[in-house]
Amino acid sequence: MSPAPRRTKIVATIGPASRDPDVLVRMIHAGMDVARLNFSHGSHEDHAETVRLVREAAERAGRPVAILQDLPGPKIRLGQVEPEVVDLREGDLVTLRSGNVEDVGDERSLVVAWDRFADAVEPGEEVHLADGIVRLKVEAVRTGEGEADCRVELGGPVSSRKGVNLSGPADLLPAVPEEDLAHVAAGRQMGVDLVAVSFVRRPEDIELLRSKTRCPLIAKFEKPQAIENAEAIVRAADCIMVARGDLGIELPIARVPRVQKELIAMAGALARPAITATQMLESMVHSARPTRAEVTDVANAILDGTDAVMLSQESAVGRYPVEAVRTLAEVAVETEAVAPTWDWNQRRVRRDSADPSWAVARSAVAVAQELDAAAIVVPTLSGRSARLVSAHRPDRRVIALSPSRETVARCNLMWGVEGAMMAHHGITEELIADAAARVRELGWCRPGDRVVITAGLPSGTPGTTSLVQVQTI
Repeated sequence: MSPAPRRTKIVATIGPASRDPDVLVRMIHAGMDVARLNFSHGSHEDHAETVRLVREAAERAGRPVAILQDLPGPKIRLGQVEPEVVDLREGDLVTLRSGNVEDVGDERSLVVAWDRFADAVEPGEEVHLADGIVRLKVEAVRTGEGEADCRVELGGPVSSRKGVNLSGPADLLPAVPEEDLAHVAAGRQMGVDLVAVSFVRRPEDIELLRSKTRCPLIAKFEKPQAIENAEAIVRAADCIMVARGDLGIELPIARVPRVQKELIAMAGALARPAITATQMLESMVHSARPTRAEVTDVANAILDGTDAVMLSQESAVGRYPVEAVRTLAEVAVETEAVAPTWDWNQRRVRRDSADPSWAVARSAVAVAQELDAAAIVVPTLSGRSARLVSAHRPDRRVIALSPSRETVARCNLMWGVEGAMMAHHGITEELIADAAARVRELGWCRPGDRVVITAGLPSGTPGTTSLVQVQTI
């Protein structure tokens, strides 16, 4: 029987440093479970090619890898900058003017690629550029001209298309820009498995995309308004991402650790997987070894209950993408030895009204613990039953079996869940018998092991999980 797997999942952003087929295979062997494609950069043709490369690498490595499409969202960006990088110095006066991403600015007059920029700022407010590296304070606004004069309070380098963060609510921004809808349509053609929605502010932002894709939707927490509407957004989404980069700019930075813990706990209570992202191993962009603080940060996120940890620049443009993935895997295995798991006396998951699936999932975990079962086997069409079992954090294997390749891939974001294909069955007895045979065939359980199997009546109907059976395979 193969050893129990690492339970915390690893998301790695694919970019110039990791797009090579051999590098992708090595990253998968090192522990990459989900490949993230950042649609803020690159063409649809580039991303389609990356999808093909990841699929081929997963086939070579012999492990399923999910593909996550990360949408740009209503992000405000600078236009072009000449020369390539300008250095804004403390005390300088710079004018920000509305325009397009193709418009060119310089160190005295930068273009903001949003036609309503001047309507969204007032004198005394702060504007952050380049992921918060540069901070400006608005001194005067000329709404009719679409301009704002700003004083540089914290200087630094700025280049083309860098992000712009406003201290105000910026509610004038569209919830889901037309560009994102085009990206979603392209992602559907490429066959992506998961879609991350950026700069979510309210649950309606998630619902707007429901009719556009069949993929699970990941709500990225990056705005103060999202924190205010947190529970409604978590309920509306299939998964959440604590995106600490923009969150750390939009919120007082000292508040970010607390918000991270609260969001992970809320996602766990509502049985939604949580991804912790941004600067997990930032030093590994240039260094072969992370800092001790970074390793501790990763471990603390796992102890908080995150389902997945994510690499951004480390794997997209860093010098050590494979080593960064391996480091996350090693930290996860070490930390999971002491991380909280199932507890009879504490309910990590909050039951959702009278839905029997929640009670069945908890019962399956309780039975597996009481009988010291080798695994909990979850035949599933959509992956929902596996997600509910995972949320209870059983300290034994969770095996999701599905006739859907997409569902198997999506299980790669669920804590402790291993996914594999199995045939579709219309009769529950056949489903249970084949599930037991399949886990033995995969080598994940051995003859004589006791397993707990969940199933639904009638078989083959999503959302009907209603029974738990104990079998010796």
